[in-house]
Amino acid sequence: MLTVETDPADVGLDAGRLARLDARLARWVDDGQLPGFLVTVARGGRLAHVGTHGHRDVEAGLPVTPDTIWRIFSMTKPVTSVAAMSLYEEGAFELTDPITRWLPEFADTRVYVAGSAAKPVTVPQIEPIRVWHLLTHTSGLTYGFHHAHPVDAAYRAAGHEWGTPPGADSAEVTRQWASMPLVFQPGSEWNYGVSTDVLGRLVEVIAGKPLDEVFAERVFGPLGMTETSFGLRPDDDPARLARLYAPGVVPLTAFEPAAKQKPAFLSGGGGLVSTAGDYLKFVEMLRAGGAAPDGGRVLGSRTVAHMVRNHIPGNADLETYGRPLFAETRCAASASGWASRWCWTRPATASSARSATTRGAGRRPRRSTSTRSRT
Repeated sequence: MLTVETDPADVGLDAGRLARLDARLARWVDDGQLPGFLVTVARGGRLAHVGTHGHRDVEAGLPVTPDTIWRIFSMTKPVTSVAAMSLYEEGAFELTDPITRWLPEFADTRVYVAGSAAKPVTVPQIEPIRVWHLLTHTSGLTYGFHHAHPVDAAYRAAGHEWGTPPGADSAEVTRQWASMPLVFQPGSEWNYGVSTDVLGRLVEVIAGKPLDEVFAERVFGPLGMTETSFGLRPDDDPARLARLYAPGVVPLTAFEPAAKQKPAFLSGGGGLVSTAGDYLKFVEMLRAGGAAPDGGRVLGSRTVAHMVRNHIPGNADLETYGRPLFAETRCAASASGWASRWCWTRPATASSARSATTRGAGRRPRRSTSTRSRT
């Protein structure tokens, strides 16, 4: 349960201004734009504010409560990245390693240069996909729901838009992505896509166990995150799960079943459900430089400090280096963007960083506008 631990003033916060957060979000609820919300504010590891308003299930009249379970979608990405970096700290891989060492299906993945989704013109990879490309969304992989590029359309045609083909597990889903072209040469640009899902599969192969077991062992167990899982667990009360709504509080009934049980595909890019209290434990670990509540560590402090740096070659921003599709991309290369979305990382040493940059975007010319899609 979420319990306020300190007076806001004791951690340098103004209670009146914190109340404005609730008031502003409450207006969206009262205007019919949101079904409900739960907001927490902590500083220095001490919870100073909890606000709720509205419903987790409008039709059933169930209010948002501190123990509401939420689909956290892309907030799964940092968890996957942390699990991967814990393996990295043990020497399981180098950030410059080609992923074909564990996922050989990507050895023959081609790169789109022209044509349609049905008849793409492709060329071989110049630079193989490396682990750091997955961690930084510079792999050339994409999302079917972007509707911005012929390769996006190829993803949709194969059943990869807002989900994956029914019954396909992580190994099969990854093989399907590997069979489709990359949007660009690995390391040459940035594009929000299924990179972290492929990273999740990589973690499974390296660890030799399913992703949920890796999470339980390396993240959830050490942090006491007992309410976070891939879909509801058998003993969870389904009524605690917030319904999914489109803007205007329109129920998205087609997506309802997906989070109510453990799926076949354990999506490292967006498959977890969690509570605000549980996820607060995770972000507090990041704030504390990888420290766990029991005095142990999930990650080393130097690893966390490295992860939250901007690792785009030349410290470029996404407006010049990437393919910005959503407002969130403007902060994706910063610490705050990583903490709420994904992990930016690169090779750990200066020499390997220079090597990776040289092989990737550092020396490659910009692609012509005729082969770029931008929204």
